[in-house]
Amino acid sequence: MLTKPHAYVSTTNACKLCRPLGAALAFKGIEGAVAFLHGSQGCATYMRRYIISHFREPVDIASSSLGEKEAVYGGGPNLKKGILNVMKKYRPAVVGVATTCLTETIGDDADRLVREFKAEFADLDLPEVVSVSTPAFGGSHMEGFHAAIRAVTEQVVTEPEPTTAVNLFPGFVSPEDLRHLKEICEDFKLAVTILPDYSDTLDGPTLEDYREIPEGGTPLPAIRRMAGAPASIEFGRTLRPERSAGGLLQTRHGVRLFSLGLPIGLRETDALFTALEEITGRPTPRRHALERGRLLDAYVDGHKYLSGKRAVIYGEEDLVAGLTAFLSEIGVKPVLAASGGSSGRLSHSIASVCGSIPGEAPEVLEDVDFHDIVEHARGLAPDLVIGNSKGYRVLARELGIPLIRVGFPVHDRFGAQRLRHLGYRGALALFDAVVNAVLEKSQDDSAVGYGYL
Repeated sequence: MLTKPHAYVSTTNACKLCRPLGAALAFKGIEGAVAFLHGSQGCATYMRRYIISHFREPVDIASSSLGEKEAVYGGGPNLKKGILNVMKKYRPAVVGVATTCLTETIGDDADRLVREFKAEFADLDLPEVVSVSTPAFGGSHMEGFHAAIRAVTEQVVTEPEPTTAVNLFPGFVSPEDLRHLKEICEDFKLAVTILPDYSDTLDGPTLEDYREIPEGGTPLPAIRRMAGAPASIEFGRTLRPERSAGGLLQTRHGVRLFSLGLPIGLRETDALFTALEEITGRPTPRRHALERGRLLDAYVDGHKYLSGKRAVIYGEEDLVAGLTAFLSEIGVKPVLAASGGSSGRLSHSIASVCGSIPGEAPEVLEDVDFHDIVEHARGLAPDLVIGNSKGYRVLARELGIPLIRVGFPVHDRFGAQRLRHLGYRGALALFDAVVNAVLEKSQDDSAVGYGYL
């Protein structure tokens, strides 16, 4: 594993986003929730624009709108007034307060301020107000995302009340993937509480009238009952249980935890179905067994096009680990796995998913930017790149190789919120995309212009 191999001290085109953006995304997956950034208005505006460009949905993010005065004297009054304004305008069930660079730098204690707010306005019908520390000058959007989900679990979940619903913490996946996870659980006849669930809030239908808070999200009563669940399933090989929502429920309430990698590709999806079989006592439904068979058939049919191809992978750490597992089993050699995340667990995760596949493990880079990735990729002669759209200009276009767009953000293509990554169905969609990208490259480079490949 290599970390920060460069000699310079600045970041050039970061391969990550900021913590409060991840927290805002997580809060979008809770029913009736409004994300609230304690900081300057610019932060909320930037994040709204960034999220909207990917999901093609209206996104509101409230702000305490701090200025120069608050930077000197503290932003407590703005925070409290801002929450009252949100209550008046949106009538939310939940307000998710996330800190930013400014408030963390000046030393505002958001947890204390929220407690004061609840005490001062106890006579009002208050929403659930959750606070989470997400300084943007360190870490990544995934750290903010997971911190927000843990904060919700810690501050909202009550004492155990028995429920048959299993907890599912999927991490940051697409709305289409969330819908597919629901289908899988339904086919196992398994009740499930997915946190967060933005499958409707960030990919909803067209409506005649604008709704300030879109329908959908994990219901607050279901979150309160998570401590009484028979088990939790949590995706993320680089996610430390002691810092995760699933780990918290296991430690505090004794909820059994199945800690899995993102189910991308055959083997990681097999692990998910094995866990579901153990939890439910049911065999894998025939529908999914057939999908697994079709995936294997596709692997056989497409192997001749992919065997020996070399790939560079980048993005969020757990997505990179899942994609590495997938590519290594379809005959593509991952030569570089890179992330702007800094969990310290990516190298171990990559070794775990590649251990049973013959061949040399990829080079792993953690806590790096696109300058580092491009410099390393140039000497590795890759045939394709897989990651988000941020790598198109500086990596794929620079090297003249195809980019298979996955994850977040995807700003230069349409339908990013409906990309499939998870399960046998998601692996088949990814496999088709990889094979077709290789075929298109061969076709475009041909002087003959083959129509049959």
